[in-house]
Formats: sequence, structure tokens, C-alpha cells
Amino acid sequence: MTPSHVLIISFSPIAADARVLKQIAMLREDHTVTTCGYGPHPVGAAHHVQVPEDLAIWRYPRALVVGRQYSRAYWSNHAIAYAKDALRGRSFDVVLANDVDSVGLALEVPSRFGVHADLHEYSPRQHDEMLRFRLFVRPFVEWMCRRFVARAASWTTVSAGLAREYARVFGFTPEVVTNAAPYVALVPTKVERQIRVVHSGAALRNRHLAEIIAGVSATPDATLDLYLTPNDAGYLAEIRELASSSGGKVSLREPVPYAALARTLNEYDIGVHLLPPVNFNNRWALPNKLFDYVQARLGVIVGPSPEMADYVRRFQIGMVTDDFSAAALTSALETVSPDEVASWKHASHQRARDLSSESQVRVWRAAIDRLVTRPDNGSSLD
Repeated sequence: MTPSHVLIISFSPIAADARVLKQIAMLREDHTVTTCGYGPHPVGAAHHVQVPEDLAIWRYPRALVVGRQYSRAYWSNHAIAYAKDALRGRSFDVVLANDVDSVGLALEVPSRFGVHADLHEYSPRQHDEMLRFRLFVRPFVEWMCRRFVARAASWTTVSAGLAREYARVFGFTPEVVTNAAPYVALVPTKVERQIRVVHSGAALRNRHLAEIIAGVSATPDATLDLYLTPNDAGYLAEIRELASSSGGKVSLREPVPYAALARTLNEYDIGVHLLPPVNFNNRWALPNKLFDYVQARLGVIVGPSPEMADYVRRFQIGMVTDDFSAAALTSALETVSPDEVASWKHASHQRARDLSSESQVRVWRAAIDRLVTRPDNGSSLD
């Protein structure tokens, strides 16, 4: 196949965005890659258009959104306007747009073979536990999906539940590319009598981390370490206070670079994630931490979230709690033996290659290859 020039747009700090970095690593093998987003030049990109970080993508003109003047609201967004101007005069073979917000911009950039939209969430219901979101933001995002995303040439998303909802509501069916982690050559560590539990991820209030802290704190033979990114400084301070009052049962550790995460987590026994279904995306989540735990060769305990529970049961890598409460986590931890935890860790070891990102990025590669080899496209806005 003749190499092509691919533009990747992501209004995220691309150099630290694990999913987008996988796209770059995959595409650079056969294509020239230009990136457009926040932060410094990411490894693997031939060129980078850096959007100033103070131009937040979520900051749409409020009056225009409330007044349902959606086209004006979209193109008035300072991040989108900056990127559009910075990309003016450039053309590409394919544009890979990450998340709903970037797709309209991607369609505006001249491309020979069209736009592939990678949808990291089901954006129209991302925060539907909030009345303000449901009343004002959701209709705007649904407009973006109908006006822009449905006009992409192909799509991917992170779980089957989200793909079904995009198909049901908007009529296009994304393929699934999970947030699987790159393969890491590790072996499981020995399980002692005291089970070492770990949770890594974002410090966000709708993650309800206090339930995990309480659940482990009430378990006699278990400890919990937390590796949290400082997404919400106020909430992180609350978590720090809960950890400090746990009598040494819970420790808040400094976050580590993603490239070092699996090796850091490898010293633990169980990775835990209880994610109450407070919104649609939480219900159908299949997050990267599940796959991080597998690469770290851990056992996994999750709540009864359908997608995560399916993986845990199908690959026999852990246990699904009865509900999302602290009591359910305590019950699970009290019933499991060190030998059973060791068997989960061994199962993760056996499945680490199958559940790595190497098996997932092929879906992106095939999607881009199909666009490049098709004879025509209709990617530009009329």
C-alpha cells in the first residue's frame, strides 16, 4: 500500500493520551502522521500542531448553546477556531478525529479519503446524571453527532454497549477498539496472606472511590494503594483525608507515567474498580485500567458493570461483586483465599498477550486501509 499522510486530531494532551499514542504508533509504521491537539510534540508524529492549553475544548459560548444556535456555537469555540486556522492550507489523505468535538473540524480539513471518527465515550450521555447537562449540553452533542459524526466515513468506539447506542440513536455502527494496554513482559508476583489491593485512575467524584476505601478498610487481611491523577484537586484532597484516617490500611501514592504503570502495579495482587452506573457511560464502561491490571498480572475485582463483568468472568481473571457498595467489596475480599488470588493472577498472565493493545489496533489499521484504498470519498462539508 502506498504510504499516505494522516492527520490525527485530539483535543487532549496527546503526549500523555494512551489511546491516541497507540494510534500514532500504529499509523507511523505505514504513514506520515501529523497530530493536532494540546501539549508538546508527541513521540512518533512527524509534525504537530499545538493548540494552546488555555483554549479549553469544553468552553463553548454558553448563550449560543442555550439558545440552540449550535453551528455558531461550534465554530466559535476558541480551540476549534485556532486549530482550523492553524490547519488552513494543509491537506491530508485521511483524518482520524478523536471524540465528537473534533469531527466537525476534521470534516472541514481537505482530505482525499475521508474521516475516521474514534469515539472514546458515548458523548451525548457522558454526564447525564447532571440536570444542566441533560437540558443544555446533551442536545448540542446530539446535534454534533447528527451533523458531523454521522457523516464520517468510518467509526470506532471503546465498548460494545456504546457502539449499540450510537447505532440505535444515530444510525451508524462503530467497530470496537478497546482501551487495551500494550503488552508488557512480566510474571505474577507471589501472593502473601495479606492481600495487596490497588486502584489506579482519575480522581473524579463520580468514581465513588470512598466505597473502595471503605471496603478495603473493613477487610482485616487487605491493604489498598491508590495511584490517582489530580483531575479534581478538591476531591483528591478528600480522598487523601480518607486515606490518612484509615489507620495505615490505605495509602495514596504519587501517580506514575503510563509507560511505567504496569511494572508499578505488578507488585500488587488485585486491581479493583467499582464504578456505580450513575450515567450511561459508567454503566457500559470498559476502561483502560481493566487491561492495565491484566498486563500487571493482577487478579481483578469489579462491580456488576456488564462489559467489565463479562471480561472478568469470561477470562476467569477475578471476581464480580454483588453490587457497587463497600460492603460488597469487603464480602468479596473476605471470601477469597491467597491461592484463589494466585490463580487469577496466573489467568491474567496466560491472557496478557490476547488482551493487549496489539490485537486491538489492527481494527484501526484496517479502517484506515479501507479508506485509503477506496476509489472515492465524500468527506468535505457542503
